[in-house]
Amino acid sequence: MQDQTFIGRQPIVDAKQQIIGYEFFFRHSEDAQSAIFEDDLKNCASVLLSTIDQMHDEWKFGEKLAFINMNKLMLKSELIELMPPKKTVLEILSNVVIDDEVIARCTHLKSLNYKISLDNPQFSNAPDALSKLADFIKIDVQKVNYAEAIKLFAKYNSPMTRLVAEKVETHEQFESSKGIGFKCFQGFYFSHPVTFAEKVINPSFDSVLHILNLVTQDADNDVIEAGFKRDATLTFKLLRYINSVGFGLSCEVQSLGHAFSILGRNQLYRWLTLLMVTAGENSTSPVLMKTSITRGRLTELLGEGYFEKHDRDNLFIVGVFSMLDAILKVPMDEALEKLQLPAPITDALIHREGMYAPFLKLTEACEHDDNVEIKAIADSLQLDAARVNRSHIEALAWAEALGI
Repeated sequence: MQDQTFIGRQPIVDAKQQIIGYEFFFRHSEDAQSAIFEDDLKNCASVLLSTIDQMHDEWKFGEKLAFINMNKLMLKSELIELMPPKKTVLEILSNVVIDDEVIARCTHLKSLNYKISLDNPQFSNAPDALSKLADFIKIDVQKVNYAEAIKLFAKYNSPMTRLVAEKVETHEQFESSKGIGFKCFQGFYFSHPVTFAEKVINPSFDSVLHILNLVTQDADNDVIEAGFKRDATLTFKLLRYINSVGFGLSCEVQSLGHAFSILGRNQLYRWLTLLMVTAGENSTSPVLMKTSITRGRLTELLGEGYFEKHDRDNLFIVGVFSMLDAILKVPMDEALEKLQLPAPITDALIHREGMYAPFLKLTEACEHDDNVEIKAIADSLQLDAARVNRSHIEALAWAEALGI
């Protein structure tokens, strides 16, 4: 499935006007002149995927950095960890409310070697809270006068932080900013933002979800590879991702097996999760996506005392796939036709029968907060209320950590 994305890109330069990196931002159209940032996971995921594609060449040359605008939703999501740490600068926008959660998240990302940039922190709710973590701090020279710029430079300048004069539009502003001590610069004086319009080829939703389940089941690489071969778009996107985002490879990856060994299962799972949000045939809201993932985890957790690992993996699939009809907007039996799942899974999904069905029914009762049904099913499974509640909370926390 093809879609179109628009990504703006503007260079950031040093005092010699050599490019040190690019700021990337989401555009709603090819001729848009400003970035529009929405609290929507699908748009955030589109920015990440498109940035990876746009930086395909730049990341291979020198030390150019990618500055990615972060709102709170995007900052919290583990999906940003798909970006290469040493070449990614996470730019915290001034309208992000700085609280203990944001500080802890930025501290963690710094420990993973991501760089942090603050966009005009003097306008944020906590101007000093993140300054010690910042590798870059941007000051908009259109919004402050010369005297204020001197004070802000003195306040935030440190051996560990480079200050960027942004919105530099004239030679005089460039020279005065250099005179203050700014080392980096961005603005129309050097280059207007360039907007790239690209056709984005998305794999089908069921293909992504099928492979996501194989990874969850810890299937052998050859089984996962066979899953990739069902959708050529998936293979193309994985090889492009591995070859483009700064893995430090001396040669391009040519095979899926090689790609799996470089990426590792955890990163492969995260990448597939990102694709699932943006996959073709999926116009579903993030709320529905989160519900399906939470169902999978809760159904799996509820069966921990009953089944070995293989069957618990099947419980995860039952929970996630229990909303396929709503996600794909087709009847459940039609949605399952393509997947060739084991009979106990299809029995649970289509008829709510078989050995997995009670755990799915209990998950749905928890979701609907149906206390009578919860007690009846839990009693039949000899599960106490504390165990059910603990599993529900753990599943919700797990889904939140994925950023879906």
